[in-house]
Amino acid sequence: MREHLVYSSPSQVSTMKNMFIVASVFLAPYLMGCGGEDASKDDASAKTQKEEPVADAPDGEKIFRTYCVTCHGIDGKMGLNGAKDLGLATTTVEERIEQVTNGKGLMTAFEGILTPEEIEAVAQYTLQFKTE
Repeated sequence: MREHLVYSSPSQVSTMKNMFIVASVFLAPYLMGCGGEDASKDDASAKTQKEEPVADAPDGEKIFRTYCVTCHGIDGKMGLNGAKDLGLATTTVEERIEQVTNGKGLMTAFEGILTPEEIEAVAQYTLQFKTE
C-alpha cells in the first residue's frame, strides 16, 4: 500500500494558520456561551443569593454622537435640516427633554427610540454647548 504525503508551502501554512485564528475568534464566544443545564441552575441560585447590580446611568455623550450629531454636529453648532445651534439655545433641561421626546419641526421624536433616562442624559449633555 502506497501512502501519499501532502506537503504545503510556507505561504499555505501561514494562510491556514490565519484562517484558524479568525475562526477561533468568531467561534470562541459562541462556544463559551454553550453550557449544560447544571450551569444555568448554578447561575439562577447565585442570582438569588446576590443583589442585582445597578445599571450604569446612560451616557449622554454617546447617545448624542449616535443620534444627534448628524444634524447638530459634534459641537452642537452645525444646524443641518433646521437644527438649532445648541450653543445659542436658551431652553431649560425640561424643555430639551420635551423636545427630544416629542420632536419639533424636522427633528425626530425619540419617544419609543430612547428610554426616558437616555433622553434626560442627552438633554443634560447638550447643556455643555451653551455659550454664556
